[in-house]
Amino acid sequence: MPKSTEKLDLATRAAWLYYVAGNTQNEIAEKLQVSRPVAQRLVAFAVEKNLIRVRVDHKLADCLALADQLSKRYGLSMCEVVPIDSDTSEEVDRKLAVAGAQIMERYLSEEKPMVVAVGSGRTLKAAVDQIAQLERPQHRLVSMVGAIAQDGSSNRYDVALHISEKTGGKHFLLPAPLLADSEAERAQWCNHRLYRIVESLLAKADVAFVGVGNIGPKCPLHEDGFITSAEVKELMQNRAVAEMLGLPIDAAGAHVESPTGRRVTSIALDSPPRRPTIGFAGGERKREALIAVLKGGWLSGLVTDELCARAALEAVA
Repeated sequence: MPKSTEKLDLATRAAWLYYVAGNTQNEIAEKLQVSRPVAQRLVAFAVEKNLIRVRVDHKLADCLALADQLSKRYGLSMCEVVPIDSDTSEEVDRKLAVAGAQIMERYLSEEKPMVVAVGSGRTLKAAVDQIAQLERPQHRLVSMVGAIAQDGSSNRYDVALHISEKTGGKHFLLPAPLLADSEAERAQWCNHRLYRIVESLLAKADVAFVGVGNIGPKCPLHEDGFITSAEVKELMQNRAVAEMLGLPIDAAGAHVESPTGRRVTSIALDSPPRRPTIGFAGGERKREALIAVLKGGWLSGLVTDELCARAALEAVA
């Protein structure tokens, strides 16, 4: 690789560490194994080369190559891979949030009225927190997941509501709990007039943003009060390793038939997707879940991290 390209890539890593991950120049020097003065010059070089605007231009050569390989392997129309440099899980989450916000803004910045379907989850919520204020009252933001937890509290990770606050667009919640008490009760929720209105609106969605969750001990659905430990155990016994919108998926990417899964009220996704469907997931505990979702062909776009990308490429078909 030419020296100039090596320096540019290293400068980009330094810029990410400084402006996105919030590292000090000493920390950058340690992570990149360079001296502190060199770390300082690398950050300055990134500024000189216009890599830094509102956010850091993180398109490193190796991450671009990984994104291209992932797209070809799993039939994605778009893919963003963020670089990893001995980051903590919090630093990885922040990088994913910044990259995810950039992708969302590409769609939300459109002048034409759009119906934007949105899942829920911590990664999506963090990405929305990074979105700039956009005056797009013409957009409609529609939740694909139930707005109520088991204890009756509202879903604090209802991302559609937060995008609505950022854009001024109208927000439509799915009027149901994520998980009904029984299959019969699920049918009642899903046959309600207001549910049908939201369902018909989602059928017209121009794009969908979804989180990818893992199924296992201390998984987000359990920690956030949507399913019990007994339900986690039941899903695992039925070989679920992942979930999107609360709907369980096995390691091969297939939908899992289970008593718990049959009580989920979310609007199901299509495989292959009928509209741009962009997934957001990264970090060590999400790797198996992300690979499962990719194998199932549930996504047309992806925002993930470098290590998850490599794991997905190494996965056996």
